[in-house]
Amino acid sequence: MNQHAPSATLDTAEVARFNALAQQWWDPHGNFRPLHQIGPARLQFIRDTIAQRLPARKTSQLRVLDGLRILDIGCGGGLIAEPLARLGAAVTAIDPAPDTIAAARLHAEGHGLSVDYRAERAETLAAAADTFDVVVCLEVVEHVPDIRAFLQVASSLVRPGGLLIVSTINRTLKSYALAIVGAEYVLRWLPVGTHQWNRFVTPDELAAHLRGSGLQPLETRGMAYNPFQEAWSLSSDTDVNYLMAAQSGEKA
Repeated sequence: MNQHAPSATLDTAEVARFNALAQQWWDPHGNFRPLHQIGPARLQFIRDTIAQRLPARKTSQLRVLDGLRILDIGCGGGLIAEPLARLGAAVTAIDPAPDTIAAARLHAEGHGLSVDYRAERAETLAAAADTFDVVVCLEVVEHVPDIRAFLQVASSLVRPGGLLIVSTINRTLKSYALAIVGAEYVLRWLPVGTHQWNRFVTPDELAAHLRGSGLQPLETRGMAYNPFQEAWSLSSDTDVNYLMAAQSGEKA
């Protein structure tokens, strides 16, 4: 039996949910407002981690990711793919929701950006034995049925010495109160049902899954929300949102 069967790494109901919201990805006040707000903190972690571990062929102070191939799994409307492309990376961005990819492609073209958007799954790239310097997977693992199977696929796409960067939500009482009750039911930042608490993963669990996939976990950082400034920043508090980087060994 294929250990990466569709039922293990893809929840079709989740795909349909986000596909239906395809036209709202770039509305900073709509259903994806939280992703717009955490964008700068996520990008800072990604950029700093790459700079520390994978020095790129920097051609200017702005294009600090020149020379790197980056894969964005579950890219949505391109909220991270576009900034990475602006920083000089050659970005491939995939999502199983075709309407979402269409919206992402249209937005990038309208802003003169070259991003290789594809309406496909990570398994397709893995079957072709393609690999990347960096694979990012942001706010995705909490939506898949089997995180272990999913990360095995994602890790296979990281070249020897490359990086996998994941952001997700911790499984704590605090995250239930803030990410589900607060964000979905009280503040209405997200549609009700966006998250399932039992799919949240602790940093220890995520690190164990990454090791099981042949990667070495590196830094873990939390993200904290300042309600007065309506802004997120990197933090030592991983009780709710956090990011983790892992690196592949130099030899395959």
